[in-house]
Amino acid sequence: MFHVQQPTGTKEEQYTSMIRQLKSLLEDERDWLANMSNTASFLANTLHEINWVGFYLMKQNELVLGPFMGKPACVRINVGKGVCGTAVAEKQTQVVADVHQFPGHIACDADSRSEIVIPLVVENNVIGVLDIDSPVLNRFESVDKAYLEQLAAVLLEATDWKTLL
Repeated sequence: MFHVQQPTGTKEEQYTSMIRQLKSLLEDERDWLANMSNTASFLANTLHEINWVGFYLMKQNELVLGPFMGKPACVRINVGKGVCGTAVAEKQTQVVADVHQFPGHIACDADSRSEIVIPLVVENNVIGVLDIDSPVLNRFESVDKAYLEQLAAVLLEATDWKTLL
């Protein structure tokens, strides 16, 4: 049984602890659905000041809702639309300080104020995104971006994606 330990210390120390814990959580499992589900739950239970965390997966040239923790969400997002679709189109992490100022933002949860979206790239193909919303303006900064990208890399390395490619 895995027990989530609330990380303490500086933001960097907290993220380092989270990386170690996520590696341990995913260590003996390769299934993409199980690993995405546990990663969403783990992040929801360790990150502060967030109201939604989850995944969207590429299916037939659009993003489709995957495992998540939070309120019900938008089911389909076109590539290039909103923060998630932009992350796919640009193959780059999107850090949005105020979602209401983002052109074309898709408001799935009216409580969300800031957002970070990390594209998940396997064999040079974006297979989906990790999407995290916060009810706090400017919640995500460069430290969050760097470490959340590392956490996404842990998931990517620990998982067999063949059935999604």
